[in-house]
Amino acid sequence: MLVLGLESSAHTFGAGISDGGKILANEKAMYKIGATGMIPAEVAETHVENAEGVISAALEKAGILPSDLEGICYTAGPGMGPCLQVAQIAARALASKLKIRIVGVNHCVAHAEITREMGRLSDPIMLYVSGGNSQILALSERPFRHYSVIGETFDIGVGNMLDNFARAANLFPAWGSSVEKASAGGRYLELPYTVKGMDFSFTGLLTRATELTGKVPVNDLSYSVQETAFSELCEATERAILLKGKKEIGVCGGVAQNSRLRQMLQSMASEQGIRFGFAPNEYNADNGGMIAFAGERLLSEGISWKLGECRISQRYRVDSAYVPGG
Repeated sequence: MLVLGLESSAHTFGAGISDGGKILANEKAMYKIGATGMIPAEVAETHVENAEGVISAALEKAGILPSDLEGICYTAGPGMGPCLQVAQIAARALASKLKIRIVGVNHCVAHAEITREMGRLSDPIMLYVSGGNSQILALSERPFRHYSVIGETFDIGVGNMLDNFARAANLFPAWGSSVEKASAGGRYLELPYTVKGMDFSFTGLLTRATELTGKVPVNDLSYSVQETAFSELCEATERAILLKGKKEIGVCGGVAQNSRLRQMLQSMASEQGIRFGFAPNEYNADNGGMIAFAGERLLSEGISWKLGECRISQRYRVDSAYVPGG
């Protein structure tokens, strides 16, 4: 089934095309964050400017015409409201014009499902790490098939923490990948570490790291921020694995692009004798391909929305979204 997926939850407008679970195209345009954060209205305006070109590029890459599409899906949430609306409106307009079925997709489920597929995982503990959230997930069949949340941040997502630290440390561009680069050759400095069971917190770490900017070498501070935050995530995830008796672990979301985090998780998985999987970075970053992949599965099970039901929700919880394929 040829399905177009549109993603616009944050800084990326993405268009992906899936057919039988195979991603035929995965095009995107990103808002340039630079040294500042994101103003949702400005990001949404950029998405509007880029949407037509990105969708056209995806169709061309897949070698198909709009009339070949059999379904369309879009990120229904979570995310920033003005940004989410761009993909929603574009998807509704195309579905109406082409007279094809449409469905909204949970952004977090899409990250987890593309990783489960590409990481060759069946029933893993999934560490979802992004800018907006950080959670430890596990598939559950009751009362419906979904990802249950067995651990999560008390305050901000680890990606948000890294981005905020990058701004405080005057790293450019001000996001997590710059922290990873700046951490090279750093030495560890003790910073606040907060784990309670399978939950964790990052604001204390961020506050102290911000206080130390300009007072200690930036590579030492960047290294210490990463090591502390990722150790929290690994401790909580390892506890979840042991309590749930799982034999697989996956990591997904934007921060899953960080090689140091993957290295730490791989080490932990090896010690536990379990399988570790992740998707290529193209699919860890926000992208339309994962939306098309997850949406195609929903549509294949006969799940679609009427045009008037095509909603968005900035706080669309992962544990409230149905996961097909049970």
